[in-house]
Amino acid sequence: MFDKILIANRGEIALRIHRACKEMGIATVAVHSTADSDAMHVRLADESVCIGPPPSAQSYLNIPALIAAAEITGAQAIHPGYGFLSENARFAEIVEEHGLVFIGPTPAHIRLMGDKIAAKQAVKEVGIPTVPGSDGAVGSDEDAIKIAKEIGYPVLIKASAGGGGRGMKVALKPSELSLALSTARNEAKSAFGNDAVYMEKYLQTPRHIEVQVLADSQRHVVHLGVRDCSLQRRHQKVWEEAGSPALNDSQRDEIGGVVTRALEKLGYLGAGTIEFLYENGQFYFIEMNTRLQVEHPVSEAITGVDIVREQIRIADGSPLPFTQDDIVFSGHAIECRINAENPFTFQPSPGLIKQFHVPGGLGVRFDSHIYAGYRIPPYYDSLTGKLIVHGRNRNECLMRLKRALGELVVDGIETTIPLFNELVRQPDIINGDYNIHWLEKYLAEKKAS
Repeated sequence: MFDKILIANRGEIALRIHRACKEMGIATVAVHSTADSDAMHVRLADESVCIGPPPSAQSYLNIPALIAAAEITGAQAIHPGYGFLSENARFAEIVEEHGLVFIGPTPAHIRLMGDKIAAKQAVKEVGIPTVPGSDGAVGSDEDAIKIAKEIGYPVLIKASAGGGGRGMKVALKPSELSLALSTARNEAKSAFGNDAVYMEKYLQTPRHIEVQVLADSQRHVVHLGVRDCSLQRRHQKVWEEAGSPALNDSQRDEIGGVVTRALEKLGYLGAGTIEFLYENGQFYFIEMNTRLQVEHPVSEAITGVDIVREQIRIADGSPLPFTQDDIVFSGHAIECRINAENPFTFQPSPGLIKQFHVPGGLGVRFDSHIYAGYRIPPYYDSLTGKLIVHGRNRNECLMRLKRALGELVVDGIETTIPLFNELVRQPDIINGDYNIHWLEKYLAEKKAS
């Protein structure tokens, strides 16, 4: 097993990785920008290295600085967390070229799944259902018109190298197609340096369902159930559940089996998540995330599996210590992303945390790097913590979430806590009757009233 791991990230995920390492007896190296010198993971790590000024491009995305930090501290492996360089295939290659271990999938799989067109074709070949659409990148407007006519309107234009909703446009009718194509291409070029786009049938009321997997070097693959991430704003997840109020155990096991068999054929390694749109009883592949997900704790809550620990063990060459038959699904879990933002306009709200109180009790977990007296810098993602609750069933989970939200105090800045206090009382949420458009519609109606 590794003696020392460098954590190439910041915030709550850096602290989460640090905790897993310490429980495994592994020393940690924290890297940080000058803006994060007082961060909790920096305080707790065995060693820390400043890698640059606040801008991410000069610190957390600075590959030479990260490699140098690993070499001078004697770290044997690098855990990228999520975001930043976690899905950068070239970074994974550079890590390996320097004799270090990248705690994640192979560079080849990162590169494959990072190209949305190639990923769709690859998973289609191993039996994962996909949304009807173009076989590859859309060429001319004439080609797009022909494809759209074949699959039927509305259609969705998506950037091949996209993510986070950028380079994604909907055409509800033929007259909107040309503008949607040009806008998506321009956004894709600006955001990703690649203007290739593809087309899919636009599903109008789907849910966002994802399957968490772990795969070892012996090609053993298991799934840890499904997560429902349908409560979104601008394609960004806000609230996640494991399992899904829309699926029963049989449906969970069926789609989990499809995913694990497919990834066995691909020879996938490490943790990953296959994301689907689910509508009218059918699953349609969206993308694969070749990294740890923000919402991984809800899967841990219902299975008892420490996903970060298993990532580290897999990277060290160890086999999974369990089979699919050993995975027992227990109860229901919900995660709320607590962001430093206005709860309804979502404007960022960096600043000083004056008071901070974490809820407790059975089935309550709060993953966060903040503390009273900590100043949230304005340079990074606004996620300040994740409130995760687990109950024997969804109703108990919702009641526990309501109680925990009432105890959570983050004073001195605006947060999204008031939004969740509203959502947990909405009849549609209580009944599990929502789709990926529900939250934006709710917010629009609230603004109009």
